Amino acid sequence: MWIEEDNKLKQSFKFKDFVEAFGFMSKVALIAEKMDHHPNWSNVYNRVEIELTTHSAGNTVTQRDRELAEAIEQLKNE
Repeated sequence: MWIEEDNKLKQSFKFKDFVEAFGFMSKVALIAEKMDHHPNWSNVYNRVEIELTTHSAGNTVTQRDRELAEAIEQLKNE
């Protein structure tokens, strides 16, 4: 579930292992590149932490962030 906090959309994802987490990140990277909207994220073993904000709008949440969050959510549900 995405949480809006500190002018960011945030979510933590947990996977079976590192390979699954990294595979998810690779899929997100392809979508983000197509949208020209890139997340702030980190990965430790089976966890991926994602924060979305629009830097060009003064580091606030915009429709671009919501659209990327929705695309990421669809990936997770595949």
